[in-house]
This record gives sequence, C-alpha cells and structure tokens, in this order.
Amino acid sequence: MKSFKLGVAALALSTGLAQAGDVEVLHWWTSGGEAAALNVLKDDLSGQGIGWQDMPVAGGGGTQAMTVLRARVTSGNAPTAVQMLGFDITDWAKEGALANLNDIAADKNWDAVVPEALQKFAKYDGKWVAAPVNVHSTNWVWANKKLMDELGIAQPQTWDEFVAALQKVKDAGYTALAHGGQAWQDATIFDAVAMSTGGADFYQKAFVDLDEAALGSDTMKEAFDRMTTLRGFVDDNFSGRDWNLATAMVINNEAGFQLMGDWAKGEFLNAGKTPNQDFLCYRFPGTQSQVTFNSDQFAMFDQNGKVSDEQAALAGAILSPTFQIAFNKVKGSVPARTDLDVSELDACGQQGYEEFKAASASGNLYGSFAHGHANKAAIKNAMYDVITAHFNGEYDSATAVQELVSAVQINK
Repeated sequence: MKSFKLGVAALALSTGLAQAGDVEVLHWWTSGGEAAALNVLKDDLSGQGIGWQDMPVAGGGGTQAMTVLRARVTSGNAPTAVQMLGFDITDWAKEGALANLNDIAADKNWDAVVPEALQKFAKYDGKWVAAPVNVHSTNWVWANKKLMDELGIAQPQTWDEFVAALQKVKDAGYTALAHGGQAWQDATIFDAVAMSTGGADFYQKAFVDLDEAALGSDTMKEAFDRMTTLRGFVDDNFSGRDWNLATAMVINNEAGFQLMGDWAKGEFLNAGKTPNQDFLCYRFPGTQSQVTFNSDQFAMFDQNGKVSDEQAALAGAILSPTFQIAFNKVKGSVPARTDLDVSELDACGQQGYEEFKAASASGNLYGSFAHGHANKAAIKNAMYDVITAHFNGEYDSATAVQELVSAVQINK
C-alpha cells in the first residue's frame, strides 16, 4: 500500500506515456476477433480527435495484464484506462486509484440502462468507477454444424446426451472437445459443469456464498467426476493452447465442440462463418435457464483528482448506443445496456441478448466464478489451482473436493 500511494503521488507529476489528446489503454484483447472489435472503439475516438496508445498484454483471462498494471501504478505511470473484470475493479477502487465517473454517468443516464448485476462491479461506494463495454456469458457450447450433420448428432439437451455426442465425434476420428490447457480455461468449463450438475442454488452456495457444506458435497464430487469424463475427450496436445486456437479447431473441422464464453463467436465471425449454417451456439446442457456472465469494463485511473477530457470521451463512447451495437456485433458479446434494438446482431447475439435479459429478470443471472464475478481474486485463483490440478490428473475427484474446501478456507 505504501508503494502504491507513492506511485499515485508520482503519477500526479508524471506525463506518462500518453500525450495530451491521447488515451493509453491496457487490455488483453489480442486475438483476431478481439482486435477487430477494439478497432471499433479506436475509430470512434479517432473521430473525436483523440489518439489511441495501445498497450496489449496477451493472456485471455487477464492475469498477466493485472500483473503489468500493478507494476505500472507502483512506478507512478498508470495507463489512462484499463480493461478489467469483476472484483479486480473493486480491489482497485478500494485503494482509491480510480476516477469518479458520476458526472458522466448522470449525464448519460447510466443508472437507468445498465443492469444492477453489472453496476455491482462498475460502481464502488456509490461512485461509478468503470464503464461496462459488454456482457459476455460463459456457459456456451460452440459446435461444428458440418460434423454434427455428418454424424447425425442433434443438439444435446442433457449431460448424458452431450457425452454421447462427444463419443460419436471421437469415434469418427475427430477431436471431440477442443480445449486449451490453461487454468482459466479449465475453470470456464468447470463453471458450466458445476451449474449443470447442481443447479443455480448449489452454484450460489458454493461459488458466491462459499458455503463449506456445498463446497465439500457429493454434488461437488460429481462435478469433478464430470470433468474427468470431459478430460477423456480432449486431444493430447491441449496443454498451454490459447483459447482462440481451440476455437480454430472447431472452425477448421478438426473438432466437434468447444466449451467457451461467447467471445469465441468473434473468432467464427472473423473467419467468415455464419451462425446456424457453419456453427451452432447453445447453452451448456442443464444450464438452459441460467446465464453465467462476465463483463469487460474499462476502469479509469484517477489523474490528480479529476477526470480528463480524454477519459470522459472514452467513457461516453463506451456506453453510447451506437458503439454498444457496433462493438458487440464484432466482439461476440451482447450490449451492457438493456434498452437497445439488437436486430443488427447475428442469430447467436440476438439469442444471447434475450437470454441475458430474461435471466436478469428471473433471478438466474450469475456472475461467473471463473471470470472473477463471484468472489475476489484470491478465492478465484485458489479454485483455479485445484480445478487445473484435478483436470491434469494430480487429484482424484474426492481429493479435489477436499482441496477445494481447504483452498477456500485459507483464502477467505
């Protein structure tokens, strides 16, 4: 904390890397689809005479980006804005590092159009500190329609039907489940598997409330058992593979399915593929009524107690209706505001937007634990370690349950 405060003090005297009229933005959008989406925001600001200084840090979960950010702030050279998820925003707000965007929010009526589930992270202590760019949902299946048609596979509605579909693809000589062996990707799968296995109440108790009875339950063991089943459908070269390369396996007719958030759709679209013709999108079997989400947001770092003109322009652009449609059309996510006509979005986007709004209205919208929207980073990372160790065969399911309980106890 001492070094952080010194960093903020130095920042007030530092010109930083970005010049007047520029925004320096730290983010981890480095894949083809993500870069295309980011260009929408760059072009919007360029039209306002504001330059963009890019600071990409590769790594789909953002862990590396947060490490770089900490170093930048400690050295007194915070970026203008930073892509963040969930409790990472809250943690920085607690440190007093983020700018107060209330004037912009009031002028643009953010309170009325941004769902409370997103405001939980965009606001801290009554102050808007970040602008939501989108809503991603994580409990999606992406399927190669050509392979499904070729093998006579209908869309699975249950866990057993999904396993049978995976087996058919494997038996036909394809990779059944495209996956990248990185901790956040393992946890993304577990996110959907746990919701499907135990239902919404179990998910709430285990991953939001951190109830030890739920964490240590037979239901949790069954979820780990299902992860073991899925591990049997992954190819031998999965370790360390980036998520977008796994998506490419489905795109290129090498694999049948991928379990990934809807940012994967951006890769399909960037490859010229069409929903319901080349690929299918649907909720992980058993989670058809739920939406687990994360929301990319841009947090604005305090610049000597005021919001710069460039930060104000960036925040205003992010939540403008025109940008929300244009950006999410490319990114694969859905708008962060609920008052828009989304007819310009593709079939998966329209489906995702309606399911997002319906889940919010019915109380079935849950922040994804795998993506930092259920608990603080220490808890998330501790869960990552257990889930990945189990997926790689270091623990059996019973041991994984015990380790999960211990990991949460230690990091609460």
